[in-house]
Amino acid sequence: MFAFIEGKVCEKSGNTLVLLAGGVGFQLTCSMNTLQAAPANGENMRCHTVFSVREDAMELYGFATLEEKRLFTALTGVSGVGPKMALALLGAMPLRDLELAILMEDIATLSRAPGIGKKTAQRIALELRDKVSQAGLDHLPDVPAAASAAPAASDALSEALQALQALGYTPAEARAALNQVKNTSDRPDALISAALRAMAGA
Repeated sequence: MFAFIEGKVCEKSGNTLVLLAGGVGFQLTCSMNTLQAAPANGENMRCHTVFSVREDAMELYGFATLEEKRLFTALTGVSGVGPKMALALLGAMPLRDLELAILMEDIATLSRAPGIGKKTAQRIALELRDKVSQAGLDHLPDVPAAASAAPAASDALSEALQALQALGYTPAEARAALNQVKNTSDRPDALISAALRAMAGA
């Protein structure tokens, strides 16, 4: 119903943000990431939104970025994960860290979010791992010719290279990490996980 709302910040309290737009004050339920990204009262902000209608309530959720909105939608599509739990998970760590935790099936990190138990964390990792990776590839900008000319031992290495760049690593960083682990597997997901561990020094 609402793609986004752009207006003047009027109030920030708890987990809510009020934006004044067109003479209407819209109360948005937000994650801590979005609240921290919100400017001071009186300044303008655009919030991407999700309008939720349930039998007992109607609620408008707001997000500072499209990426956070996308992750919220994906999280609430997981069995047993409602909007409050999704917001808690989004606010528990930077979005990039959350994507990496899902991609690497890091249950311990996912379980640190309030209300997220081990079984729920496992469902999130299982159901969203491919979606997180594919979403990154869908939003990947065109790779410059110099970067795309980098040697790749296989299609799996090429796919892993693209996924790592989609997660924010430079082509040089991604290639260096993959060069360390290129002989460990012929599966893109395994290569990505191994490269991430290599970059983390694990």
